Amino acid sequence: MNTSPQKRVLIIDDDEGLTEPLQLAIEAEGYEVLTAHDGNEGLMKIERDAPDLVLLDLVMPRRSGFAVLDSIINNKQRAPKIVMVTGNSEPKYRELALDRGVDRFIPKPYHIEDLVQTVKELLTTE
Repeated sequence: MNTSPQKRVLIIDDDEGLTEPLQLAIEAEGYEVLTAHDGNEGLMKIERDAPDLVLLDLVMPRRSGFAVLDSIINNKQRAPKIVMVTGNSEPKYRELALDRGVDRFIPKPYHIEDLVQTVKELLTTE
C-alpha cells in the first residue's frame, strides 16, 4: 500500500473543453485533480485545498491569471508550483509570468502528454 500522500493538482481554466481531458490524463498518473473555472474560485481552492501544483490560465473571467498569480506569490506560507498555460503566447506575457515566479509557461495549443510530463517533472523535484 502506498503510504505517501497523493499530490494534488489544481487546474484553473474557464475552458471546460480543455480542463476535462487534462484532468483525466493527470488523474491517470495517480494525482488528485481539482478544477476551478475562474480566478476567484481558484484562489478559494488554493486556500482550502493546498494544491502542490497549479495549472493557471492567463485570460479568465472575474480575475485574470496574473491577479491569481500575484495573490499566490504574496501568500508566502505555502506556495505551490505554478504552470501558466495560455493561448496568449506573446513574448511579453511569457517574460512577465517568468519574472513573477511561475515555474513554467506553456502556450496553447499544447499536447496533453507534454503538459502531463511537465506536471510529473515539477512534482518529483520537490
